Amino acid sequence: MTVPHPSPAPRRALVVGGSTGIGRAVAEAWARAGLDVLVLSRSRPTGDGADLLHWSPLDLSDADAARAALDGAGAGPLDAVCYSAVSYGTRRALFGDVEEGEWRRQVEVNLHGLWLTLSATLPVLRRARSGLFLGISSEVVYNAGPGRSGYAATKAAGSALLDSIAQEEGADGVRVVQALPAGMVDTPGIRQRRPADFDYGAYMRPRHFAALAHELVTAGAADHHGDSLIVDEYGQWRSVREARPVSQSREVPA
Repeated sequence: MTVPHPSPAPRRALVVGGSTGIGRAVAEAWARAGLDVLVLSRSRPTGDGADLLHWSPLDLSDADAARAALDGAGAGPLDAVCYSAVSYGTRRALFGDVEEGEWRRQVEVNLHGLWLTLSATLPVLRRARSGLFLGISSEVVYNAGPGRSGYAATKAAGSALLDSIAQEEGADGVRVVQALPAGMVDTPGIRQRRPADFDYGAYMRPRHFAALAHELVTAGAADHHGDSLIVDEYGQWRSVREARPVSQSREVPA
């Protein structure tokens, strides 16, 4: 008599900030690759593909509640984590016109939320085979410009944090990869900052990140460890080491 072998447990993934935008594209790509995906975000994922995802609420402006939610998400095995939560600010504005509350929100989401996520999930990812941490970066890391000082500062700090951890993990630890769009991306967060009649025809779409997300959890991320990958409007990517991304800065009236 042949005794059937039990099916292997599904690989598990966590996406912080995965209800919309690039994080949502990553979450769906991982789910379609066979991973059991949990999204932590302020709003529940809706629309096509939402049925592929699990969801729990997360508000990164409440550090204690966020820490508890992330610790709970990291209580079980994890094979891949993506941090895509972001605070752009209400609009592009000169430094002196930005309220302290907006600056604190950007620090809480773009930097401290990343730190909390890493603290909760890195120990778990180290126990996985080829654990992956994917951070969604921005061209502003390389192109600080007028009118987005808080966004630039916090995204640059987050990128440096991930670069440092990649070096600590080394070739045999958690694979740490960053990805960023080559141009502006049509997302709900961006639409909140644009006029109602704005033309998004030249903007990228979150789905352009799906191919990279799929490859990182199927083919593996060893070749990209410690790198930042620029994703273009064709869903292709290249290393930032080859050429810096194009700046999206523009002058802001005083």
